[in-house]
Amino acid sequence: MASQMVPKAPKQKMLDPTKMGTWRITQRPPIERGTIIQGKPREPNSNAFKNHQWKEGVRLRKALNAVTHGKNIFVYHNIRTNQVVYSLTRYLEKNSVLRQLVYHGKKTVPATLRKDMWAPYYSVHFNDSKVGLRAFHLLREFSMQRQLDPPREMITITEKYLDQKRPRDPEQAKEFDEKYGDKIGWLMEKKDRARAVMDQKATSVADISAVLAIQEEEIKNGFADGKRGYLTRTARRRRREARKKEEAKAAERAERIAKFEEKLSTDTVEFKVQEPKDLTTLALGEQDAVKILWNDIHNARFAESWPNRVLHGELELSRDHVMPGQKKTAHLNEILVEHSFQERKAD
Repeated sequence: MASQMVPKAPKQKMLDPTKMGTWRITQRPPIERGTIIQGKPREPNSNAFKNHQWKEGVRLRKALNAVTHGKNIFVYHNIRTNQVVYSLTRYLEKNSVLRQLVYHGKKTVPATLRKDMWAPYYSVHFNDSKVGLRAFHLLREFSMQRQLDPPREMITITEKYLDQKRPRDPEQAKEFDEKYGDKIGWLMEKKDRARAVMDQKATSVADISAVLAIQEEEIKNGFADGKRGYLTRTARRRRREARKKEEAKAAERAERIAKFEEKLSTDTVEFKVQEPKDLTTLALGEQDAVKILWNDIHNARFAESWPNRVLHGELELSRDHVMPGQKKTAHLNEILVEHSFQERKAD
């Protein structure tokens, strides 16, 4: 009796949900031909089918973002003005970016989002979404407060400021010194103040260092441990209702992702959308550890100090406007710097 051929199990391939938002197949997910849309079957070239496909893509991206929502903060800077914006997704969203830009005068807020003007700066990765969302909230607050009420020393004319702005031409430099020589300690002109306040590359690094230090104290005091103080009967009822709605929403997202995985999978490859595992952080056994990946690790020097729970690495080199992942080295997820920014010793 001939032996029966046992079919091989399909090979599983994991997909990172944070990197799928810009994929064409995610923005326009596959929909079966003849799907009932607005009461009757629609052809793929019809406007109703295209509109439905676009809406499905928006819902799918929201479901994918919910898998890691709050655990990652992606920071971008403007290559011309050095403005800094924070995002919970690897790709920039127009409305989210424009809401973070403060009006400082004419042509300080762009009319739309030009992705070629924004470059990846650094990314911050947490183990707990509550801690990540709290850090995101504090970073936005610090940035807004500094722009609306800048420190006096940031917008004051100094010797260093005059040295940087002084023209190279001797005659122009003489006129410049006659105009500004006796104005050291004065406020800058309106246009120069706007440029100084918009430049947040250094202050953003100082902010994330300060935020992580603040969170160390909050974690010691029981922040994000799931325990709450006394709640009234009405508050407990509202909390139960909110949890039920969140559970129903989570089940809906999981079902949408499962259907998307099924459409992508074949007989030989089975795709699974799964949160990427941070092997280095897990190996340390520190649940409150934070990893920061830098486009240029020397930018970390803008902060005076770093908490001991912070690990530093590098981002992959990429010409795209989408934030890349961690740079691959000989050792998976190798950490270049850890603790109080002490450089790793050569082997």
